[in-house]
Amino acid sequence: MNSPEITVQTAATLGLSAEEFDKIKEVLGRTPNFTELSIFSVMWSEHCSYKNSILQLKTLPKEGARVLAGAGEENAGLMDLGDGLAVAFKIESHNHPSAIEPYQGAATGVGGIHRDIFTMGARPVAALNSLRFGDLSLAKTQHLLKGVVKGIGDYGNAFGVPTVAGEVYFDPCYHTNPLVNAMSVGIAEVGKTTSAIATGDGNPIFIVGSATGTDGIHGATFASEDIGEDAEAKLPSVQVGDPFTEKLLLEATLEAIATGALVGVQDMGAAGITCSTSEMAAKGEAGMDIDLDKVPTRQENMESWEILLSESQERMLIVVKKGREQEILDIFDKWDLNCAEIGTVTAGGMLRYFRGGEVIAEVPAEPLVLGGGAPVYEREQKKPEYLKEIAKFDIKNIEEEEDHDEVISALLQLPSVASKNWVTEQYDSMVGTANMSTNAPSDAAILRIKGRDQALVMTTDCNSRYVYADPEQGCALAVAEAARNIVCSGGTPLGVTNCLNFGNPYNPEVYWQFAQAIKGMKTACEAFGTPVTGGNVSFYNQSETGPVYPTPTIGMVGVIEEATKGRMTMDFKDEGDVIFLLGELVEDIGSSEYVHHYHNVKHSPAPYLNLTAEKVLHTCLLEMIEAKCIKSAHDVSEGGLAVTLLECGFPRGLGCDVETILEMRIDAFLYGESGGRIVITCAEEQSDDVAAIAYKYKMPCLTLGTVTGDWLAIDGEDIGDVQDYKELYDNALAKHLS
Repeated sequence: MNSPEITVQTAATLGLSAEEFDKIKEVLGRTPNFTELSIFSVMWSEHCSYKNSILQLKTLPKEGARVLAGAGEENAGLMDLGDGLAVAFKIESHNHPSAIEPYQGAATGVGGIHRDIFTMGARPVAALNSLRFGDLSLAKTQHLLKGVVKGIGDYGNAFGVPTVAGEVYFDPCYHTNPLVNAMSVGIAEVGKTTSAIATGDGNPIFIVGSATGTDGIHGATFASEDIGEDAEAKLPSVQVGDPFTEKLLLEATLEAIATGALVGVQDMGAAGITCSTSEMAAKGEAGMDIDLDKVPTRQENMESWEILLSESQERMLIVVKKGREQEILDIFDKWDLNCAEIGTVTAGGMLRYFRGGEVIAEVPAEPLVLGGGAPVYEREQKKPEYLKEIAKFDIKNIEEEEDHDEVISALLQLPSVASKNWVTEQYDSMVGTANMSTNAPSDAAILRIKGRDQALVMTTDCNSRYVYADPEQGCALAVAEAARNIVCSGGTPLGVTNCLNFGNPYNPEVYWQFAQAIKGMKTACEAFGTPVTGGNVSFYNQSETGPVYPTPTIGMVGVIEEATKGRMTMDFKDEGDVIFLLGELVEDIGSSEYVHHYHNVKHSPAPYLNLTAEKVLHTCLLEMIEAKCIKSAHDVSEGGLAVTLLECGFPRGLGCDVETILEMRIDAFLYGESGGRIVITCAEEQSDDVAAIAYKYKMPCLTLGTVTGDWLAIDGEDIGDVQDYKELYDNALAKHLS
């Protein structure tokens, strides 16, 4: 246990405060050695402990009739689908690694989130993502985008799980610190899942999968600090992924779980062996004796703390029922994977790590983990100064544009609005699945559950400009859009997973944004009956130029009980079909692409949202889908109604002839982004049925016009050919990346 003198300065170099160093000494009853201090430094980092966010997160709704495993209970959320099946889902960030090594940073983010799903005994069936980059005209942004997209595509395609949905936004605030959020969705049999737990004195502990190397060491600590000028020096903190090994690990793990020989399984993500051993032991109120000499390593002479903190990918920690070791050894041998017994479960709650037959670290498990003795903080909050500029916004000061062709052309070419085909074509969206979205586009991805008529509906959503303008309403808008996308696809929203990307929590303005966003999420999730089943908090997304926009990404999963009957797509179907706008009309251009980019007004309010009306809108639309009286549905979002109409027409080369209304500004009508609006179409003979259902729910239902050939007309004026607009839309991203 001998080591050089450990002081508060040593603690500071590992990211611990003086108060935390004192608390560690109090927990141990002595001064820690360097290995022990390293253990506390990663486990008490923001990334692992959630010390600055847990008090806020506890306010979110977590209960629901379908919830089988809620937030913080397991590696991912688990919700009941009925008839013996459940859906597991989770989203996490890999922002900092992707900022300095975009390919591996993104690839290992995909691998890590899939492991969270199959450690529970669920088979991953779909991947989604949410990405943010800086100015696309800059070489650095192009480098990051290309690397991230290739990393996601290469890993997911090789692993054999389809990437079915996502979003990509661009804003200068993400120049230094891009955001890479990865989501995985899996299917499990109810009652046949496993837990991340260690119990049973004497039960053997195995490390399985890849060998342990020096990549990823202190990755959790790196993710818990701002990105500075020395970011490149943190390159060793980026893990290296191997999707082929992960595929083998998936099959071996699911086979091992099916034997019933496992007590618990935990993915080795952030903080590696340290995190897996401490979390499993704490959950089971047990201890562990771990022999680090038995850990398969890739490099010789690795230090003890390096083995403990390594974040090498494609590794699991499993606890096996004593006497059934050979079954598990045979399975992992069959799949040509390491399976090394490295310790045993003990009573008493102490973690003891051995090297050369000697104890090199001895710490209690409980104080290391979230909900145990890890520190918990409520940070200072302050309303940001920039909100004063937003409060000054007056729509009357914005010149009303009437050259629709010019405005629409400009909006369609904005990187955040334009087609993301350049991105999505690098992803295999069909491998091993019954993906129903590819050839008939819908607002959310639709994945048929094999052997059933039931389908999963999935989406990721967040407009961070809305959240920047009003964190509470902006986050509620993100939840509302996710639910709206699920409903527009014919699904009923089930639950939410979130990835909360914010700046430094010690910045009072950032922490205010965070707290307000949590309020908005709580209110919206309660309104839609979508409990929060888990997720990830990613603080410290800022650089010398300041924090990124607050970006609380919402991952939502829904279900269509009868996919052959209840599925809905977004594309116009036939000339002559009637077009309706369902939902409230509000004279609002706040935070729209139109006002922000076309008029270059950077401070304006978040768009309008009425959660009560939005919920009624969803119920109304689902009844129309069930009644089979509509042919398409597409929500109004970025770019406003004009862009929505064109997006409906692009898949089949159809246009529309629409009329605006005199009671409001034409630019607000066409380009505003207020929430709670959906464009729907129906055959002319069913328009009365649509109107009757809308009337039943007292839902505004405005007749916009009709579907036409390949041209767009507004108020009788020919605005141009749909194909010309489509070429602008399709090529806007690619022209920067050729």
